[in-house]
Amino acid sequence: MQTQTPRTLASAASAAALVLLLAACGSEGGTGSGPGSGSDTVSPDLPVAGTHWTIGAVTVDGRRSAAPDGARVEFTKDGRVRGNSGCNTFGATVAVRGETLTVGPQEITAIGCPADRQRFETELMKALTGPLKGKLAGEALTLASADGRAGVELAAEADVPLRGTTWKIDGLVSGNTASSLPAGSGDKARLVFGADGRVTGNLGCNNFSAAARVEGKTVTIEGPAATTRMMCTSPQMQLETKLYELLDGPLTYRLDHRTLTLVNAEGEGLGAKAADVKAGATGGTSDGTDGQAPSASR
Repeated sequence: MQTQTPRTLASAASAAALVLLLAACGSEGGTGSGPGSGSDTVSPDLPVAGTHWTIGAVTVDGRRSAAPDGARVEFTKDGRVRGNSGCNTFGATVAVRGETLTVGPQEITAIGCPADRQRFETELMKALTGPLKGKLAGEALTLASADGRAGVELAAEADVPLRGTTWKIDGLVSGNTASSLPAGSGDKARLVFGADGRVTGNLGCNNFSAAARVEGKTVTIEGPAATTRMMCTSPQMQLETKLYELLDGPLTYRLDHRTLTLVNAEGEGLGAKAADVKAGATGGTSDGTDGQAPSASR
């Protein structure tokens, strides 16, 4: 019977350890069919979470259609895609794995659209669904179906500034609660912070104007605001009274891409979204009013 010396046993153990180490090194770098082949390596996920895009065009069955004004899409950080077709708003789940975005069943509002916008919306809903291969190149993102016959062209959408943007007021804030505007109050309420140190706009019925000072994250409106003196419906006047009281004194503002929140020290305030500027639009002015000049403070 042959015996091994301690030195021989140590050498054998070292050799076995070396073989295991080499095997481990050879298996790094991929999960393919062979050690180290990397044939099934998954690409990093496309960095789309928390991004906003303008829709440039969609392609369905090889036919390309340019998007109307206001068509945009956002990929949220909680696994959803939401946006506006240029008429209706929509939303869906989205899962990102490597370069593939899989969009789930869509939910969409049902506002009646002009025929051309309805056609585009229908094509967008067909193109923005199921697994799509994403390609990110600078400020552009393209999403395409596996057969290449459907796709969506997107361009990165920049955040809008506080000043110079027409902010369409769409809600009221009280503490941690946000509510919609009073029923029947219409959609005239808006405001614009100008480079001239003034805030102008419409309170829901009457146009208004006041001096406004921006310092850090605080806007101080030196009210009371001057307004026009029209009489409107009860819901419009109710909203106007609320906004007139809010837009006086220091307000903390928060910008989030295309949304603005203004609140006072008591937590009362308003929410607004950047209004789309339609090509060739008429009937309004750059100061958010309908052309009637405010006369005096109330």
